[in-house]
Amino acid sequence: MNTLDWDLFAKPAPLINMAARSFARLGERRLKSLGLNVAQVPVLYLLRNGEALSQKSLAQLTRVEQPSMAQTLVRMEREGLIQRTPAPDDRRSQLISLTGAALAKLPAAREALDAGSSRALEGFSDAEAATLLALLRRLNQNLDRMVIEEALL
Repeated sequence: MNTLDWDLFAKPAPLINMAARSFARLGERRLKSLGLNVAQVPVLYLLRNGEALSQKSLAQLTRVEQPSMAQTLVRMEREGLIQRTPAPDDRRSQLISLTGAALAKLPAAREALDAGSSRALEGFSDAEAATLLALLRRLNQNLDRMVIEEALL
């Protein structure tokens, strides 16, 4: 294969990366007025139903490194979005849950992000949008499996 013939955008990874970065930039703009940011969205989502999880669990579920999750949680705590309580089964661990202030912001945050997604999918039929979601879910399942397999090597 001639390296001069390389078309970077003939493969999905760069296109998905570009889309993800654009979604993140637009999401940041939409969430800023609510006092939120895109890095907080997975935490807000996971804790939205009153559940309390450890930092370790949040990091694993969001596929974020522990130091990055710790930083996100420190900022969220400083902004009054989360609270920490001692874990009943491990006094060294704390459980993270959302505050009333965070819960009050969720409907507007979801509306802002949903509106952005709808605009991004303008021109897609309902069937095309459903196909895109199904393909991305399957792609992420494959990637998750690959990460696990390669970690075992």
